[in-house]
Amino acid sequence: MISRKHFLLVLGLAIIMVGVYLYAPSKFYSENVLANENFFLGSVIKLPDIERGVRHIKTPDPVKAIYMTSWVAGTSSMRERLITLIDETEVNAVIIDIKDDTGKISYLIESEPFKSLESSENRIPNIQEFIARLHDKNIYVIGRIATFQDPYLIKKWPSEAVKTKTDKEKLWRDRKGIGWFDAGSPKVWGYVVALAEESYRVGFDEINFDYVRFPSDGNMQDIYFPLSEGKTKPEVLESFFVHLDEKLRTDEKPIPISVDIFGMTTTNTDDLGIGQVLEKTLPYFDFVAPMVYPSHYPNTWSGIKNPAEQPYEVIKIAMAKAVERATAMGEDPQKLRPWLQDFNLGATYTAEMVRAQIQATYDVGLDSWFIWDPKNIYTKKALLSE
Repeated sequence: MISRKHFLLVLGLAIIMVGVYLYAPSKFYSENVLANENFFLGSVIKLPDIERGVRHIKTPDPVKAIYMTSWVAGTSSMRERLITLIDETEVNAVIIDIKDDTGKISYLIESEPFKSLESSENRIPNIQEFIARLHDKNIYVIGRIATFQDPYLIKKWPSEAVKTKTDKEKLWRDRKGIGWFDAGSPKVWGYVVALAEESYRVGFDEINFDYVRFPSDGNMQDIYFPLSEGKTKPEVLESFFVHLDEKLRTDEKPIPISVDIFGMTTTNTDDLGIGQVLEKTLPYFDFVAPMVYPSHYPNTWSGIKNPAEQPYEVIKIAMAKAVERATAMGEDPQKLRPWLQDFNLGATYTAEMVRAQIQATYDVGLDSWFIWDPKNIYTKKALLSE
Protein backbone atom coordinates (compact mmCIF):
# COMPACT_ATOMS: atom_id res chain seq x y z
CA MET A 1 0.00 0.00 0.00
CA ILE A 2 1.27 3.45 -0.90
CA SER A 3 2.18 5.62 2.05
CA ARG A 4 0.52 8.95 2.71
CA LYS A 5 3.88 10.64 2.06
CA HIS A 6 4.27 8.97 -1.31
CA PHE A 7 0.66 9.70 -2.19
CA LEU A 8 1.10 13.41 -1.50
CA LEU A 9 4.33 13.44 -3.51
CA VAL A 10 2.66 11.83 -6.53
CA LEU A 11 -0.35 14.11 -6.20
CA GLY A 12 1.92 17.15 -6.05
CA LEU A 13 3.80 16.09 -9.15
CA ALA A 14 0.55 15.50 -11.00
CA ILE A 15 -0.70 18.97 -10.11
CA ILE A 16 2.57 20.48 -11.31
CA MET A 17 2.38 18.59 -14.62
CA VAL A 18 -1.22 19.68 -15.21
CA GLY A 19 -0.24 23.24 -14.42
CA VAL A 20 2.64 23.13 -16.88
CA TYR A 21 0.36 21.68 -19.54
CA LEU A 22 -2.29 24.36 -19.07
CA TYR A 23 0.10 27.25 -18.59
CA ALA A 24 2.74 26.54 -21.21
CA PRO A 25 0.62 27.18 -24.33
CA SER A 26 -0.62 30.54 -23.07
CA LYS A 27 2.88 31.46 -21.94
CA PHE A 28 4.28 30.55 -25.35
CA TYR A 29 1.53 32.52 -27.07
CA SER A 30 2.01 35.65 -25.03
CA GLU A 31 5.80 35.63 -24.91
CA ASN A 32 6.71 34.23 -28.30
CA VAL A 33 3.83 35.36 -30.48
CA LEU A 34 2.54 38.68 -29.27
CA ALA A 35 4.22 40.07 -26.20
CA ASN A 36 7.84 39.03 -26.42
CA GLU A 37 9.64 41.83 -28.21
CA ASN A 38 12.53 39.52 -29.00
CA PHE A 39 10.25 37.40 -31.14
CA PHE A 40 9.28 40.34 -33.29
CA LEU A 41 12.86 41.49 -33.52
CA GLY A 42 13.55 38.22 -35.26
CA SER A 43 15.86 36.70 -32.65
CA VAL A 44 13.75 33.64 -31.84
CA ILE A 45 11.69 33.24 -34.98
CA LYS A 46 11.54 29.56 -35.94
CA LEU A 47 9.78 29.22 -39.26
CA PRO A 48 8.81 25.72 -40.40
CA ASP A 49 10.83 24.25 -43.22
CA ILE A 50 9.19 24.80 -46.57
CA GLU A 51 8.85 21.66 -48.63
CA ARG A 52 11.79 20.90 -50.85
CA GLY A 53 11.96 22.26 -54.36
CA VAL A 54 11.96 26.00 -53.66
CA ARG A 55 14.61 27.76 -55.68
CA HIS A 56 15.53 31.35 -56.40
CA ILE A 57 16.58 33.16 -59.53
CA LYS A 58 19.60 35.41 -59.44
CA THR A 59 18.77 39.10 -59.84
CA PRO A 60 18.80 39.87 -63.58
CA ASP A 61 20.96 42.68 -64.88
CA PRO A 62 19.04 44.73 -65.78
CA VAL A 63 15.65 44.28 -64.07
CA LYS A 64 12.64 45.26 -66.20
CA ALA A 65 9.52 44.69 -64.14
CA ILE A 66 5.78 45.23 -64.10
CA TYR A 67 3.52 45.29 -61.04
CA MET A 68 0.83 42.64 -60.41
CA THR A 69 -1.74 42.95 -57.64
CA SER A 70 -2.43 39.94 -55.45
CA TRP A 71 -5.99 39.77 -56.82
CA VAL A 72 -4.69 39.51 -60.38
CA ALA A 73 -2.03 37.01 -59.30
CA GLY A 74 -4.75 34.88 -57.75
CA THR A 75 -7.03 34.96 -60.83
CA SER A 76 -5.80 32.56 -63.50
CA SER A 77 -7.23 34.32 -66.55
CA MET A 78 -5.95 37.73 -65.49
CA ARG A 79 -2.46 36.66 -64.51
CA GLU A 80 -2.06 34.62 -67.71
CA ARG A 81 -2.51 37.82 -69.69
CA LEU A 82 0.40 39.40 -67.85
CA ILE A 83 2.58 36.29 -68.09
CA THR A 84 2.00 36.34 -71.85
CA LEU A 85 3.03 40.00 -71.92
CA ILE A 86 6.26 39.12 -70.11
CA ASP A 87 6.91 36.19 -72.46
CA GLU A 88 6.50 38.37 -75.54
CA THR A 89 8.39 41.48 -74.43
CA GLU A 90 11.62 42.62 -72.81
CA VAL A 91 10.06 42.42 -69.32
CA ASN A 92 11.90 39.86 -67.17
CA ALA A 93 10.48 40.43 -63.68
CA VAL A 94 7.22 40.90 -61.81
CA ILE A 95 6.39 42.65 -58.54
CA ILE A 96 3.55 40.91 -56.66
CA ASP A 97 1.85 42.08 -53.48
CA ILE A 98 2.76 40.04 -50.43
CA LYS A 99 0.92 42.51 -48.19
CA ASP A 100 -0.92 45.42 -49.76
CA ASP A 101 -2.30 48.55 -48.12
CA THR A 102 -5.27 46.63 -46.67
CA GLY A 103 -2.80 44.97 -44.30
CA LYS A 104 -3.79 41.47 -45.39
CA ILE A 105 -1.16 39.00 -46.57
CA SER A 106 -2.03 37.57 -49.96
CA TYR A 107 -1.27 33.89 -49.33
CA LEU A 108 -1.99 31.58 -46.41
CA ILE A 109 0.72 31.28 -43.76
CA GLU A 110 0.35 28.63 -41.09
CA SER A 111 3.35 29.72 -39.00
CA GLU A 112 3.34 32.24 -36.17
CA PRO A 113 2.74 35.07 -35.64
CA PHE A 114 0.60 35.19 -38.78
CA LYS A 115 -1.69 32.28 -37.91
CA SER A 116 -2.70 33.64 -34.52
CA LEU A 117 -3.14 37.14 -35.89
CA GLU A 118 -5.24 35.81 -38.80
CA SER A 119 -3.41 38.29 -41.00
CA SER A 120 -3.10 36.10 -44.09
CA GLU A 121 -5.75 35.00 -46.58
CA ASN A 122 -5.83 32.76 -49.63
CA ARG A 123 -5.87 35.37 -52.40
CA ILE A 124 -3.09 33.57 -54.27
CA PRO A 125 -3.71 29.81 -53.96
CA ASN A 126 -0.71 27.50 -54.21
CA ILE A 127 1.77 30.34 -54.03
CA GLN A 128 4.81 28.06 -54.26
CA GLU A 129 3.54 26.42 -57.42
CA PHE A 130 2.77 29.78 -58.99
CA ILE A 131 6.23 31.18 -58.22
CA ALA A 132 7.86 27.96 -59.43
CA ARG A 133 6.03 28.33 -62.74
CA LEU A 134 7.30 31.89 -63.09
CA HIS A 135 10.80 30.65 -62.32
CA ASP A 136 10.46 27.98 -65.01
CA LYS A 137 9.94 30.88 -67.42
CA ASN A 138 13.02 32.60 -65.95
CA ILE A 139 10.87 35.38 -64.49
CA TYR A 140 12.35 37.10 -61.44
CA VAL A 141 9.73 37.43 -58.68
CA ILE A 142 9.73 40.42 -56.34
CA GLY A 143 7.36 40.49 -53.36
CA ARG A 144 5.99 43.87 -52.26
CA ILE A 145 5.18 44.63 -48.62
CA ALA A 146 3.18 47.73 -47.65
CA THR A 147 4.96 48.41 -44.38
CA PHE A 148 3.61 51.07 -42.02
CA GLN A 149 0.15 51.51 -43.54
CA ASP A 150 -1.73 48.49 -42.22
CA PRO A 151 -5.37 49.11 -41.26
CA TYR A 152 -5.91 45.44 -40.42
CA LEU A 153 -3.10 44.89 -37.93
CA ILE A 154 -3.62 48.26 -36.26
CA LYS A 155 -6.88 46.85 -34.88
CA LYS A 156 -4.86 44.11 -33.21
CA TRP A 157 -2.02 46.37 -32.06
CA PRO A 158 -3.40 49.86 -31.38
CA SER A 159 -0.52 50.49 -28.96
CA GLU A 160 1.86 50.59 -31.96
CA ALA A 161 -0.14 53.13 -33.94
CA VAL A 162 0.16 56.84 -34.60
CA LYS A 163 -2.05 58.80 -32.18
CA THR A 164 -3.67 62.23 -32.03
CA LYS A 165 -1.83 64.91 -30.11
CA THR A 166 -5.01 66.12 -28.38
CA ASP A 167 -5.91 62.63 -27.16
CA LYS A 168 -2.86 60.38 -26.98
CA GLU A 169 -5.01 57.27 -26.63
CA LYS A 170 -6.93 57.95 -29.85
CA LEU A 171 -5.82 56.61 -33.22
CA TRP A 172 -4.85 59.28 -35.75
CA ARG A 173 -6.22 58.74 -39.24
CA ASP A 174 -5.31 60.22 -42.59
CA ARG A 175 -7.74 61.95 -44.92
CA LYS A 176 -8.95 58.56 -46.19
CA GLY A 177 -9.70 57.44 -42.64
CA ILE A 178 -6.76 55.02 -42.56
CA GLY A 179 -4.60 54.57 -39.47
CA TRP A 180 -0.82 54.14 -39.58
CA PHE A 181 1.74 52.35 -37.50
CA ASP A 182 4.35 54.49 -35.80
CA ALA A 183 7.51 53.89 -37.83
CA GLY A 184 9.46 53.63 -34.57
CA SER A 185 7.68 50.45 -33.42
CA PRO A 186 10.15 47.55 -32.86
CA LYS A 187 7.18 45.19 -32.74
CA VAL A 188 6.16 46.16 -36.27
CA TRP A 189 9.76 45.97 -37.44
CA GLY A 190 9.94 42.39 -36.24
CA TYR A 191 6.64 41.47 -37.87
CA VAL A 192 7.83 42.85 -41.19
CA VAL A 193 11.15 40.98 -40.94
CA ALA A 194 9.31 37.73 -40.15
CA LEU A 195 7.06 38.25 -43.17
CA ALA A 196 10.03 38.96 -45.42
CA GLU A 197 11.79 35.79 -44.25
CA GLU A 198 8.65 33.71 -44.68
CA SER A 199 8.06 35.08 -48.18
CA TYR A 200 11.62 34.39 -49.28
CA ARG A 201 11.21 30.82 -48.05
CA VAL A 202 8.21 30.21 -50.33
CA GLY A 203 10.15 31.41 -53.37
CA PHE A 204 10.06 35.20 -53.71
CA ASP A 205 13.47 36.24 -55.04
CA GLU A 206 13.50 39.75 -53.61
CA ILE A 207 11.51 41.62 -50.99
CA ASN A 208 10.37 45.16 -51.79
CA PHE A 209 9.25 47.51 -49.01
CA ASP A 210 6.66 50.20 -49.77
CA TYR A 211 4.92 52.70 -47.47
CA VAL A 212 8.18 52.99 -45.57
CA ARG A 213 7.51 56.47 -44.28
CA PHE A 214 5.59 58.67 -41.92
CA PRO A 215 2.06 59.78 -42.97
CA SER A 216 1.86 62.74 -45.33
CA ASP A 217 -1.76 63.87 -45.33
CA GLY A 218 -4.59 64.41 -42.88
CA ASN A 219 -4.59 66.66 -39.83
CA MET A 220 -0.83 67.00 -39.47
CA GLN A 221 -1.25 69.52 -36.64
CA ASP A 222 -2.88 66.92 -34.41
CA ILE A 223 -0.50 64.00 -34.86
CA TYR A 224 1.64 62.22 -32.27
CA PHE A 225 4.27 59.50 -32.69
CA PRO A 226 4.54 57.81 -29.27
CA LEU A 227 7.26 55.35 -30.31
CA SER A 228 9.44 57.84 -32.18
CA GLU A 229 9.88 60.45 -29.46
CA GLY A 230 13.36 61.87 -29.10
CA LYS A 231 14.35 61.15 -32.69
CA THR A 232 13.83 62.95 -35.97
CA LYS A 233 11.82 61.20 -38.67
CA PRO A 234 14.91 60.51 -40.81
CA GLU A 235 16.66 59.03 -37.76
CA VAL A 236 13.73 56.70 -37.09
CA LEU A 237 13.59 55.46 -40.66
CA GLU A 238 17.34 55.02 -40.85
CA SER A 239 17.19 52.89 -37.69
CA PHE A 240 14.55 50.74 -39.36
CA PHE A 241 16.67 50.45 -42.49
CA VAL A 242 19.65 49.36 -40.41
CA HIS A 243 17.42 46.72 -38.79
CA LEU A 244 16.30 45.36 -42.18
CA ASP A 245 19.89 45.32 -43.39
CA GLU A 246 21.15 43.44 -40.33
CA LYS A 247 18.32 40.90 -40.26
CA LEU A 248 17.85 40.17 -43.96
CA ARG A 249 21.15 40.86 -45.72
CA THR A 250 23.13 38.37 -43.68
CA ASP A 251 26.27 36.55 -44.78
CA GLU A 252 24.57 33.23 -44.14
CA LYS A 253 21.56 33.85 -46.37
CA PRO A 254 21.42 37.31 -47.95
CA ILE A 255 17.91 38.15 -49.09
CA PRO A 256 17.86 40.81 -51.82
CA ILE A 257 15.83 43.78 -50.56
CA SER A 258 14.60 46.97 -52.19
CA VAL A 259 12.61 49.98 -51.06
CA ASP A 260 10.18 52.42 -52.68
CA ILE A 261 10.59 56.12 -51.89
CA PHE A 262 8.84 59.31 -52.98
CA GLY A 263 10.00 60.61 -56.33
CA MET A 264 10.88 64.03 -55.00
CA THR A 265 13.49 62.53 -52.68
CA THR A 266 15.85 62.59 -55.66
CA THR A 267 15.75 66.39 -55.98
CA ASN A 268 14.86 67.49 -52.43
CA THR A 269 17.49 67.41 -49.71
CA ASP A 270 15.01 67.62 -46.82
CA ASP A 271 12.88 64.66 -45.69
CA LEU A 272 9.65 65.95 -47.26
CA GLY A 273 8.07 65.68 -43.82
CA ILE A 274 7.89 61.88 -44.16
CA GLY A 275 11.40 60.88 -43.05
CA GLN A 276 12.76 59.82 -46.43
CA VAL A 277 16.22 61.08 -47.42
CA LEU A 278 18.04 59.46 -50.33
CA GLU A 279 21.46 59.42 -48.65
CA LYS A 280 20.00 57.76 -45.54
CA THR A 281 18.39 55.03 -47.66
CA LEU A 282 20.87 53.91 -50.30
CA PRO A 283 23.43 52.19 -48.01
CA TYR A 284 20.96 49.72 -46.51
CA PHE A 285 19.27 48.21 -49.58
CA ASP A 286 20.35 46.32 -52.65
CA PHE A 287 18.07 48.52 -54.74
CA VAL A 288 16.18 51.79 -54.25
CA ALA A 289 13.13 52.66 -56.35
CA PRO A 290 12.12 56.34 -56.47
CA MET A 291 8.47 56.68 -57.55
CA VAL A 292 9.09 59.35 -60.16
CA TYR A 293 5.62 59.28 -61.73
CA PRO A 294 5.40 62.52 -63.76
CA SER A 295 1.78 63.08 -62.69
CA HIS A 296 2.87 63.26 -59.05
CA TYR A 297 4.96 66.38 -59.54
CA PRO A 298 3.34 69.81 -59.05
CA ASN A 299 2.78 72.14 -61.97
CA THR A 300 5.82 74.30 -62.80
CA TRP A 301 8.18 71.83 -61.09
CA SER A 302 11.64 72.48 -62.53
CA GLY A 303 10.04 74.96 -64.91
CA ILE A 304 7.73 72.34 -66.46
CA LYS A 305 4.19 73.68 -66.84
CA ASN A 306 2.47 70.28 -66.55
CA PRO A 307 4.93 67.51 -65.62
CA ALA A 308 2.42 64.79 -66.49
CA GLU A 309 2.57 65.89 -70.12
CA GLN A 310 6.36 65.83 -70.30
CA PRO A 311 7.38 62.43 -68.93
CA TYR A 312 10.81 62.29 -70.57
CA GLU A 313 11.92 65.57 -69.04
CA VAL A 314 10.64 64.67 -65.56
CA ILE A 315 12.36 61.28 -65.44
CA LYS A 316 15.60 62.64 -66.85
CA ILE A 317 15.83 65.53 -64.36
CA ALA A 318 14.75 63.43 -61.36
CA MET A 319 16.94 60.42 -62.03
CA ALA A 320 19.98 62.41 -63.19
CA LYS A 321 19.98 64.07 -59.77
CA ALA A 322 19.62 60.68 -58.06
CA VAL A 323 22.60 59.34 -60.02
CA GLU A 324 24.63 62.40 -59.07
CA ARG A 325 23.84 62.04 -55.37
CA ALA A 326 24.46 58.28 -55.30
CA THR A 327 27.82 58.76 -57.00
CA ALA A 328 28.80 61.54 -54.61
CA MET A 329 28.35 59.24 -51.61
CA GLY A 330 30.17 56.33 -53.18
CA GLU A 331 27.10 54.21 -53.89
CA ASP A 332 26.62 52.37 -57.19
CA PRO A 333 24.02 54.33 -59.21
CA GLN A 334 22.82 51.04 -60.69
CA LYS A 335 21.12 50.41 -57.34
CA LEU A 336 18.53 52.92 -58.57
CA ARG A 337 15.42 51.56 -60.29
CA PRO A 338 12.80 54.22 -61.06
CA TRP A 339 9.09 53.48 -60.89
CA LEU A 340 7.61 54.68 -64.21
CA GLN A 341 4.05 55.64 -65.06
CA ASP A 342 1.68 53.65 -67.27
CA PHE A 343 -1.64 55.06 -66.08
CA ASN A 344 -3.72 58.10 -66.94
CA LEU A 345 -3.39 60.92 -64.46
CA GLY A 346 -2.73 64.49 -65.49
CA ALA A 347 -2.53 63.29 -69.08
CA THR A 348 -3.59 60.35 -71.23
CA TYR A 349 -0.57 58.10 -71.42
CA THR A 350 0.37 56.74 -74.81
CA ALA A 351 2.92 54.10 -75.75
CA GLU A 352 5.28 56.91 -76.75
CA MET A 353 4.99 58.56 -73.33
CA VAL A 354 5.70 55.30 -71.49
CA ARG A 355 8.64 54.54 -73.75
CA ALA A 356 9.97 58.07 -73.29
CA GLN A 357 10.35 57.38 -69.55
CA ILE A 358 12.31 54.20 -70.24
CA GLN A 359 14.54 56.11 -72.64
CA ALA A 360 15.12 58.87 -70.08
CA THR A 361 16.19 56.19 -67.60
CA TYR A 362 18.75 54.91 -70.10
CA ASP A 363 19.89 58.42 -70.98
CA VAL A 364 21.02 59.11 -67.40
CA GLY A 365 23.04 55.89 -67.38
CA LEU A 366 20.62 53.55 -65.61
CA ASP A 367 19.54 50.13 -66.86
CA SER A 368 16.66 48.92 -64.66
CA TRP A 369 13.08 50.09 -64.20
CA PHE A 370 9.69 49.21 -62.72
CA ILE A 371 6.39 50.07 -64.42
CA TRP A 372 3.25 50.75 -62.39
CA ASP A 373 -0.40 50.61 -63.38
CA PRO A 374 -2.78 49.98 -60.47
CA LYS A 375 -5.17 48.25 -62.91
CA ASN A 376 -2.37 46.06 -64.30
CA ILE A 377 -3.26 46.97 -67.91
CA TYR A 378 0.10 47.68 -69.52
CA THR A 379 0.87 49.29 -72.85
CA LYS A 380 2.50 46.52 -74.84
CA LYS A 381 3.56 48.84 -77.66
CA ALA A 382 5.78 50.71 -75.20
CA LEU A 383 7.84 47.56 -74.65
CA LEU A 384 10.36 45.99 -76.96
CA SER A 385 9.53 42.56 -78.33
CA GLU A 386 11.51 39.63 -76.99
